[in-house]
Amino acid sequence: MALENCVRVTTVGTGARPQQCLLHPFSKREKLVFPTFGGFKKSLSKSTLSKSASLYSAAGGTNRKSRFTCKAREAVNEVRVVTDSSWNSLVIESETPVLVDFWAPWCGPCRMIAPIIDELAKEYAGKIACYKLNTDDCPNIATQYGIRSIPTVLFFKNGEKKESIIGAVPKSTLSATVEKYVDI
Repeated sequence: MALENCVRVTTVGTGARPQQCLLHPFSKREKLVFPTFGGFKKSLSKSTLSKSASLYSAAGGTNRKSRFTCKAREAVNEVRVVTDSSWNSLVIESETPVLVDFWAPWCGPCRMIAPIIDELAKEYAGKIACYKLNTDDCPNIATQYGIRSIPTVLFFKNGEKKESIIGAVPKSTLSATVEKYVDI
């Protein structure tokens, strides 16, 4: 079932579909043939699949990984976590401008702006570094910078704190502030 869903995800919008249902126990065909689209052609013989229809084991009992990959597994979150131990190397010594989101898991407004921070990280990838710091896990850094309420977003350039934005603000406010510190 997982393999079938992965194939469907990767063929959306191409008009290409497998010619029969994958691993269907009542099928009369000997092979599953996938139509050609963009150079991808895959033939999967039923004889190589074990009777248990496991996606990771072949008939001979050897373990092999599936050759199909779900694109959802390859998604990477651009906003990385910074801690007390990594603060100096990631934020203070950074050559690019840095945005740090001070947050906590119990904070509703923090969860509201998290997707906005994720979008900014993707839009300005390579131009700024985006990090998030959990104030419950790392209270020393929050105290050092006078963080009294969350969410608070701090902007750093050349290791210096340049600006802070407190509260759940619209994306336009954060974008305008990022633009001030991005090198053109």
